[in-house]
Amino acid sequence: MRLSVRLLAASALALSLATPVLAQDAATIQRAERIRDAALRENIALDYVTQLTTRFGARPAGSKAEQDASAWAADYMRQHGFRNVRIEQFPLVGWERGVESASIVGPRPQGLVVAALGHSPGTNGVIEADVVRFDSLEALNAAPASSLTGKIAFIDAGQMVRMQDGSGYGPLSRIRGAGPAAAAGKGAVAFIMRSAGSDEHRMPHTGTTRYVEGRVPLPAFSLAAPDADQLSRLIGLGETVRISLSSTAHTYETVSQNVIGDIVGASRPNEVIVLGSHMDSWDLGTGAIDDGAGGAITLAAAKVIAESGRRPARTIRVVLYGSEEVAQPTNTGNGGGAYLRNVQAAGQLENHIVAGESDFGADRIYALRLSPGAQNSDFQRAATQVLYPIGVLASGEPELHGGVDIGPLAEAGVPVFGLAQDGTRYFDLHHTADDTLDKIDPEQLTQNVAAWAGLVWLIADSDVNFRTMRPGETPAH
Repeated sequence: MRLSVRLLAASALALSLATPVLAQDAATIQRAERIRDAALRENIALDYVTQLTTRFGARPAGSKAEQDASAWAADYMRQHGFRNVRIEQFPLVGWERGVESASIVGPRPQGLVVAALGHSPGTNGVIEADVVRFDSLEALNAAPASSLTGKIAFIDAGQMVRMQDGSGYGPLSRIRGAGPAAAAGKGAVAFIMRSAGSDEHRMPHTGTTRYVEGRVPLPAFSLAAPDADQLSRLIGLGETVRISLSSTAHTYETVSQNVIGDIVGASRPNEVIVLGSHMDSWDLGTGAIDDGAGGAITLAAAKVIAESGRRPARTIRVVLYGSEEVAQPTNTGNGGGAYLRNVQAAGQLENHIVAGESDFGADRIYALRLSPGAQNSDFQRAATQVLYPIGVLASGEPELHGGVDIGPLAEAGVPVFGLAQDGTRYFDLHHTADDTLDKIDPEQLTQNVAAWAGLVWLIADSDVNFRTMRPGETPAH
């Protein structure tokens, strides 16, 4: 069903479900509904993500492409009415993939499709060694000390479970983060793993691995799902499998940056609502769904609010974070941490009312998650009245942590909200060469903007205080 039809069909039901709200909220809710509808008709999200991915392509953290894209995005914000636009740099260890290859050399030659894991060191030539297969990280950890000396560790934990909320990703990303160090601890010369994705395409998913004592301990690769199947079958036949690996990946010193722009509040400008996404991407695709779309959604939502005819009371701040994707040898090289350090240094942390992050592609939003104290509150009921007509339900699950970018704010005590997106196909594309603009559905992208715009207006033009709300309480209005 198209969104315009769904909007008309659902409006009456939404109004019947919504608990009546306090009279003084009626004007704010009505304006939120008008802003929602304006976003459904027209917004700049598709224009932004089209220009970003076309002009700059992939934007690895710390690369010239990321830096140039950030400068362009700052100009884009200025052209569309944002104020206080600035770029805040921070130091970073960058990483370049270089050239990589892999093949089975025995018992019979076969090609393999791999991608080096982010910040993995190069192989310094060619590594050729026998492969030892494990079906879990736990099995690798249980291997005897030095049992992998001179060998390649391979974990095939099976296909990622496809879930709407993306929860199948965690078990495989955990292997990607901890596997190289575990393999090195057993004496291995390299590490490979089944690609962390829900697809069966011959297209590996990259992603960062973990620094241990200031370094990634050995060359590490993800293996495309069909190739992982092939390798596991071959080992299962009792063959001794020997693999050749090569990579020229290397790190370098550079900088990344956060791009920040405000829609300044009319009466309480020092009270800030942060809308976050990240500018950097992996190098295999063009970073359309991860996370060009998130920047498009949050920027467009703020612009729709700014053009609604009246500024909200509070300031809406869009932050395009740098360096979300990559691990670092210290905790200084990520955009979320850099933003937190800057607002703490300026004594502005307490001014942050709430933060939300869009970093799960561009498919439709289906649920609203609020901080624990806002669950079952008047505010949640008002939000339901605005969001239900576009297919967004109030979730009984609270939002506690936000995403990677706003996570530091959450840990510092800033309340967070979540607009849960349908991630059913997200991990088919995530961190692959298939993360390109054509994968964005414009109608679903528009629904995202409408949901963000309607909800954020409700927050920005109210005096709801998520910091002081406790479970079971209702906010002051």
